[in-house]
Amino acid sequence: MNKEVEIVREIYAALNRNEIPKVMEFLDPDIVRIEFEGSPMAGTFRGLQELEAHFSQGRNSWAEGTCEPEKLLIGKDKVMAFVHVRVRLKDQQEWLEGDTGDVFTFRNGKVIEFRTFADTKEALKWSGIKE
Repeated sequence: MNKEVEIVREIYAALNRNEIPKVMEFLDPDIVRIEFEGSPMAGTFRGLQELEAHFSQGRNSWAEGTCEPEKLLIGKDKVMAFVHVRVRLKDQQEWLEGDTGDVFTFRNGKVIEFRTFADTKEALKWSGIKE
């Protein structure tokens, strides 16, 4: 799973640089993205076209900021990232800051599912990965 860990790091680096086409290189055509209810970009998104629009819309709302994976854990076919988010949106002066748990499920070297959880304990439980 070392290759998959590097892919997860590359995804965050590309998102932080606003290089959405680079992010898309790591995703399976049948990708499913689920963001928790209450997040600014909540919902379920399927396929490369929806994901590209989702990432572009979200990232283009930033004035500045980053999503930094602070710790990565490896499971059978999953990588879980403990992520610190610090973003200031274009229409706001205040920074949004918090921690999330992101779980990436892989098949044949590509991400087939990307879920974001507001609670890292919930992410761990869902992923089956032990801390």
